[in-house]
Amino acid sequence: MALIVHSDLTALSGMQSALAAQGYVCVVARDLPTALMAITQHYFELAIVSSRLGEGGDGWPLAGVVHLVFPRAFVAVLTPGEPDVLTFQAAINNGITQVYQQSNTPSELVKAIVADISRPQRNTSTTLQ
Repeated sequence: MALIVHSDLTALSGMQSALAAQGYVCVVARDLPTALMAITQHYFELAIVSSRLGEGGDGWPLAGVVHLVFPRAFVAVLTPGEPDVLTFQAAINNGITQVYQQSNTPSELVKAIVADISRPQRNTSTTLQ
């Protein structure tokens, strides 16, 4: 199962379609309360969270909660631009698996995420795509 949290409905539905084509059952949320409710109702192996849901940076704590609740899950955070030092600091502090630029299309993002998940010996440290 995959959790997708993004405030943009177009991006959300694009990622949902791309993940469904890869065999994932998706739960989608557009805001923090809905995402928290989904976390209490399902077990997720993959979470894709936008770093900006309602306000800038409010997706980072949510991604951290996902990591704490599902420590073996692949947690990806989408950032609006080129990651900087503060982005990497937030990723490390919240236990994020990977950081991706959301300027890519939803299908490109899902393709990169699924490729990273399928690597035999996935490095659990945060890296940039």
